[in-house]
Order: sequence, then C-alpha cells, then structure tokens
Amino acid sequence: MKKYLVGFIFVLMILSPIYAATGFAITYGETTYGNSNWKNSMDTYFQTKTTKNVSDAATKVVTASEVNAISSNITGKTYPASQIYSCAMVDLSYNKGINVSVDTSKITVVTPKMYENALKSTGISNGYVVVSSPVSASGEAALAGVLRSYEIAVGTPIPDQAKKAATQELYTETQIANQTGQNPDQISNLFSNVTDQIQAQNITDTNQILVIVNNVAATMNINLTQDQAQQIANSLADSQNAQASLTDFKKQLQNVSNQASQSGGILDQIMSFVQGIINYVSNLISDSQVAHKF
Repeated sequence: MKKYLVGFIFVLMILSPIYAATGFAITYGETTYGNSNWKNSMDTYFQTKTTKNVSDAATKVVTASEVNAISSNITGKTYPASQIYSCAMVDLSYNKGINVSVDTSKITVVTPKMYENALKSTGISNGYVVVSSPVSASGEAALAGVLRSYEIAVGTPIPDQAKKAATQELYTETQIANQTGQNPDQISNLFSNVTDQIQAQNITDTNQILVIVNNVAATMNINLTQDQAQQIANSLADSQNAQASLTDFKKQLQNVSNQASQSGGILDQIMSFVQGIINYVSNLISDSQVAHKF
C-alpha cells in the first residue's frame, strides 16, 4: 500500500505545475542578450522585483527587426541590432489592474503611466510589468518587448494594428510632453482621461475625439496648439479603432490571468489533499502496529 501511495504522490507532484498556469515571461533586447554580463545584470534586477524565480519565466529575445517593423514608420527611427537594450518582465498573477515598475536610473523618457496607457490601448487591463535596461535608454523601443512579454505570457499574438496604435500613442505622448514642457505624467493623464471618455461612449470619429481632447486639456490647464490636439486625437482614434481586432487576445488574457492568480490556491489544495492522505495512512499504520502488539 505504501508503494502505491508513494507513486500516487509522485504523479501529483508532476502534474501540479503543469496545470498551474504562471503567465510569467521575460524578454531581452537582442543586444543585451548577446552580452552575458548585461543579461545576468537584468536577471539579477528582475529577481529583486519579484518573489518568483526568474529562471522559471518563459523567455524571448526581441530583435531590431521586430522593433522596426512596428515603430520605424511612426518614430522615423530605425534601430540596428547593436542598439536593442531594453528588457521587460510580465507577471499575470497580479490581478489588481496594471502595475508598471520602470527602472528610472536607466529608462530616461517613458514613464510608468505612459506604458500603462499604451498597454490599455492593446486591451490589457492587468499584470505586473517591470522595464529596465543595462544601459541608458529612452524606453520608447522597450514597448515592443513589453508587448512581446504579454504575448508569451498569454500564448496569443497581439494584432499588429493594435501594436502600431499603442506605439503611436506612446510616441505621441513623449513628443507632446517634450513640446509643451509639461510633466510627462500630466500629459499621460490627459491621454488617459480622454481615453476613458471615448471608450465609455464608444467614439471612433476623430473630430469628436478632438473636441474631447480640447475640453479635457482646458480642464487640466494644458495649453495645446491645434496641431498638437489633432495629433492626440488621431492617435487615440487609431487606438480606439484597433479595439475590434483584440477580441481573441483579451479573452485569452483573461483566461490566463485567472489561471495565474488562482494557481497558488490550486497548489495549496493539492498539497492539503496529499497531506490528508499521508496523515490517514500514517494513522492506519499506527493502528495496525498497535493491534499487532495485542
């Protein structure tokens, strides 16, 4: 009987991690991945930001060609393979909205709020995100790595239309913040407030969005030129129009997020069940030994 029990417990121990979805992924810029010291420094940094073991994360290298395919027509920049530094970690077990942590000692332009806005544009409403780089970087190209991390964690691709819209939104935010001299988070809040209104009313018309942009900017005491307001309206219209392409991704994201957040509870139940069996068998053996003495 003990032999069968040991075998049963062994099977449970093998199966439990298979059925406990983690939704845990890390992406490395190809330049960083090609330098063992830089990669190790990123692993060390990510480990300080999570209680999970980073060696358990699914990983992917983000190449210059991937970044350029999405961003080059938007930013006008083409990155060589020697300049893809940024890395990202995503954990879907975090289920209290989006929590973005940016290593501000290395990422110099893009703020957590900017990443959060871009993620929401791709239908992402939850997850713990960490962004860093082994060297100083603006962080604009890092969005490709963040989105790739989500694709790996979820197991479903994000449509290119949504990726490009998110990239355009992030780039527009950084440009408007630079042009107006406003605090970057203030500009991010402007984008977020407008997005909340157009999503609540399901508005996709650029002219209607432009009216909302001007109204929200006035309320927030942000002075925009006509061209700046139009850029924001165009960007948010693209993001809104991309929502229809995200149905499958958002559905799978929700499923994996639920599994990831519940995985700890499932494992606890399995271990409790196993412990119950061990206690039961131990009692049987003890009773048998007592009976044998008599």
